[in-house]
Amino acid sequence: MALDFTAIDFETANSSGASACSVGLVKVRDGRVVDRAYWLIQPPAGHDEFLEWNIRIHGIRAADVVGAATWVEQLPDLVAFADGDAFVAHNAGFDMGVIRKACEVTGAEVPLADYVCSLQVARRTYHLDSYRLPSAAMAAGFEDFEHHNAAADAEACAAIMVHAAKRHGVEDLVGLARACSVKVGRLGLARAAA
Repeated sequence: MALDFTAIDFETANSSGASACSVGLVKVRDGRVVDRAYWLIQPPAGHDEFLEWNIRIHGIRAADVVGAATWVEQLPDLVAFADGDAFVAHNAGFDMGVIRKACEVTGAEVPLADYVCSLQVARRTYHLDSYRLPSAAMAAGFEDFEHHNAAADAEACAAIMVHAAKRHGVEDLVGLARACSVKVGRLGLARAAA
């Protein structure tokens, strides 16, 4: 088995998990980045107010997402890019929560996927004062990236997982989760037995 996964990161317009306004995706095969994707998302009505606090963090404004795909329109592209991979995210509870909440609000079906949190892996791999993404990425040798750009954050997350796998001497995501005593989470409903 190989170290294969899709790293994912969302930025949101406000404190609502349904307010995704951008997503970054990085596909890893055999521990190497092989593809990247980034796009803006138009948050659903009722979750589309861009708060100044969020704008200061990521720089995305309401005007930037005019004409962008909605959650429902972009979800098939997100799922197609991942192509059955497990997701990896730094503070995965947040990013998986965005997927769940945006699907709930829009009536879309939550995609089925496993996921692992790179924040938890970093805590069990490095000895740092802070495990925020920039600090953990620096420990993995991935520096000087545009933090809070979803594409750059997804790539930093991928770098942490690849570096951690090497440090723990494991070759796949499940092995890394085991080595770090980290749970492999499940997004969406379990498939019914055939």
